Amino acid sequence: MIHKSSASRQMFVLFNTIFLTSITVLAIIPFVHLLAISLSSNTAAMAGEVKLWPVGFNLDAYIYLGEKVEFLRSLRVSLERVVLGTAVNMFLVFITAFPLAKSNDKFKYRTVYVWFFAVTMFFSGGLIPTYMIVKNTGLIDTIWALILPGALNVWNMVLMLNFFRAIPKELDEAATIDGAGHWRVLWQVYLPVSLPSIATIGLFTVIGHWNVWFDGILYMNSPEHYPLQTYLSTLITAINSQMSSMSLDQLKALENLSEKTLRTAQIFMGALPIMLVYPFLQKYFVKGMTVGSVKE
Repeated sequence: MIHKSSASRQMFVLFNTIFLTSITVLAIIPFVHLLAISLSSNTAAMAGEVKLWPVGFNLDAYIYLGEKVEFLRSLRVSLERVVLGTAVNMFLVFITAFPLAKSNDKFKYRTVYVWFFAVTMFFSGGLIPTYMIVKNTGLIDTIWALILPGALNVWNMVLMLNFFRAIPKELDEAATIDGAGHWRVLWQVYLPVSLPSIATIGLFTVIGHWNVWFDGILYMNSPEHYPLQTYLSTLITAINSQMSSMSLDQLKALENLSEKTLRTAQIFMGALPIMLVYPFLQKYFVKGMTVGSVKE
């Protein structure tokens, strides 16, 4: 039997639809504006004539970025950093949060260890001591200089710890009775039921590795080892310093480029991978909202 919705229910659905659609449009408009500027001519962009549609359509900014060997090389470094960094970060978060999620009677001095990690969220060694450690351990100009200094994100560890504590302890006890050790309980019991939390923390980690640019300047002596965001942040300066040595053909190729069009192309290309990844993880965010709604 099909029940008709009441008038109040229909109004509620209509209001929510209009409200959420408005929020979505407001979130998308800035990216559309950036894309329009990056695809517009130099004069239109500098004159502020571009709104939501390109004026003097051209792909010069993207062609310029894509043809540069430095861009492709920095893109490879960023992808390598994201893959290795996310794997290291997630592994350390798992093996740290799992024992700290136990009760005090099962893990002695648990509270001490929790405070040991929590203190690092409020106090750090500082920039110079961190740089000296990276330098003295021989990590300068290597991919590991971008990964190991922040290998364990304590905030993400706390999120995972709280998620683990919400998992029914009967699952752990049943696996232990069946003869499973701690490692097997972690990977075969806790991990499969933690996908919403893993997706959330994994996305935070990917975004963190993808967007950061300062450590590339700090720890990389050679521009060949710059990640993408570091390379993009130095691109305008490099173009201005190299214009005096460019040929006529190279200068002609830049006639439709300006700092504004090139920067918007950089921003859009820098954000595009994250925008492509998010839809695939969205279902886990929705699922995560219902975790814990079914009680014993």
